[in-house]
Amino acid sequence: MFETVLACIVLLSPIALIVALVLLRRVKAKYTELQRRFAPVVDAEQERQRVMAEVAALQGQRAVAIADTEQARAGIARLRAEFAVLDEESSLQSFALYKPRYAFASSERYQSKLEEVRERQKRMLKDKTAATCAEEWSVNGSKVEGRKQINQTLKLMLRAFNGECDATIAKVRYNNVSVMEARTRKAWEVINGCAEVQRCTISSSYLDLKLQELYLVHEYEEKLQQEKEEQRRIKEQMREEEQAQRELEKAKQDAEREEARFAEALKKAQEEILRVSGAKQQKLLAQVAELERKLSEAQANKARAVSRAQMTRSGHVYIISNIGSFGEHVYKIGMTRRLDPMDRVKELGDASVPFEFDVHAIIYTEDAPKLENELHRAFHHRRVNRVNERKEFFNVSLVEIAEHVRRHHASIEIVLEAEAMEYRKTLSMAQGAANLAPDPKQALVRPAASVGA
Repeated sequence: MFETVLACIVLLSPIALIVALVLLRRVKAKYTELQRRFAPVVDAEQERQRVMAEVAALQGQRAVAIADTEQARAGIARLRAEFAVLDEESSLQSFALYKPRYAFASSERYQSKLEEVRERQKRMLKDKTAATCAEEWSVNGSKVEGRKQINQTLKLMLRAFNGECDATIAKVRYNNVSVMEARTRKAWEVINGCAEVQRCTISSSYLDLKLQELYLVHEYEEKLQQEKEEQRRIKEQMREEEQAQRELEKAKQDAEREEARFAEALKKAQEEILRVSGAKQQKLLAQVAELERKLSEAQANKARAVSRAQMTRSGHVYIISNIGSFGEHVYKIGMTRRLDPMDRVKELGDASVPFEFDVHAIIYTEDAPKLENELHRAFHHRRVNRVNERKEFFNVSLVEIAEHVRRHHASIEIVLEAEAMEYRKTLSMAQGAANLAPDPKQALVRPAASVGA
């Protein structure tokens, strides 16, 4: 536009030319000013469009972020659920009692079944049915190479799964069977998920065999422990019987020696009577009467010892407590065939418990096992240890025990109060030591006072 105006000015006169130049300069300045003034209006429109584009982009990013957040939350929730199932420590706080799936009578039967399950696993591995691929693959156009790669993948899957199963089986205990089962199933799912693209899977039949192995190993260990406890009980009973037999045999021998000694003394006294008279004879007659009484007592002791030796079920049922070790209202109900039942009580109060037992009742009966079993059955629901019945401790009162004994046996003399001498002396000494302990605040003040003195 300015070039056109300039061409027109050239055709004018000098004065007109000057005027035209002045006007042109003013027009150009005005144009520049207008351009400067209205330039922001044009830029604002462009800015608006730019901002709108950025807003649209941010909204898209926000939508993506929201979707990612929701996906992450869902993943976190899933992982927390899995962790809650697989976390052994949390599961131990609320584990349920394991219900045996096999309940075989002996550990040999468990061992046989375990070998059978492991043999079936080996057969599946040998037949290549433990893990399979649902599709035939080619590598670089070669199906042979494809089969080779798939076989390697299946071997890796089985090796990983077997390793995880061996680890869980090694860690299985009475209180974590469900946790180990969940871990085994989770390992199966994860490993199968890793090879999902290749359509490779470990069969559910192989998983079932691994779970059977897990259950069998657990129950086998439990049965072994029960058998060890039973063997220990039998050996203890045999030692008790042998000790009782030795004591009875010794009592019988002692009674026989007493009988022989008194019989010999009586014979000598009777012979002496025939050679004396008067007061001396009267004195010997009194000695003979006393010797006859002692001989009769020795013969009764011998007969009683022989009878006890022949009666294999006679013995004593004892009721004892140990407040310092087990607390109030906890009593042990057991039996012994010892001649002196206190020998057995003293054995129970050895170094395995901190205090001696107190005896509340000792009952002699011709069928001690029967009375003991009757009491155990009557208070079975009050056992302190519900798992190991060899632990004959019951949370019951002495009055209840006495009433049951009187109903099924005979009279019983029972001591209601436990002396617990060692325990009570220990409490008294501990209390005295606490009273004599110096005040920590005074201990801090006294050194400063002595220094000042």
